[in-house]
Amino acid sequence: MDTVEEFLAHSIKLEQEAALRFGQLADAMESCGNREVSKLFRQLSDYSRMHQADAQARAGFRNIPQIKLDEFEWPGLESPETAAIWGTDPFISRDLGLEIALEAETSAFDWYKNVLDTTTNPEIKALAKEFVAEEAGHVAELHRWIAIHKAGEELPKEIVPF
Repeated sequence: MDTVEEFLAHSIKLEQEAALRFGQLADAMESCGNREVSKLFRQLSDYSRMHQADAQARAGFRNIPQIKLDEFEWPGLESPETAAIWGTDPFISRDLGLEIALEAETSAFDWYKNVLDTTTNPEIKALAKEFVAEEAGHVAELHRWIAIHKAGEELPKEIVPF
């Protein structure tokens, strides 16, 4: 990652794709009556939209490059926070849905952390540090939900804000 503009272009796309996929997961969980996990996925989608808006606001006065889909520098084929598409199957279990979300949030955390650890640009480093902290909160909340679920307890009615 050489420029702030390149970092922001990647961040905008990452959050845009995360919002879309978490929205699909929320719809799938809602359709099979899993309202608690649907609510969590909807909040993850909403947070991704907020992060996308934040990145776009930071990009407001900059000339952000138009990067083609196959030119993004991701560790895999899709952006790191894009949850597994098979997670939209309305018949998947609650625990599997939570694991899919955790994997996506962990991947986003890892991507931002890698940028933080490898960039020499102080402005990118400052931005990446903020995004790492946000993603760490998401990962922690998902670990909490998974622990509650595995303990056989009822999932929270209210989601702790990240």
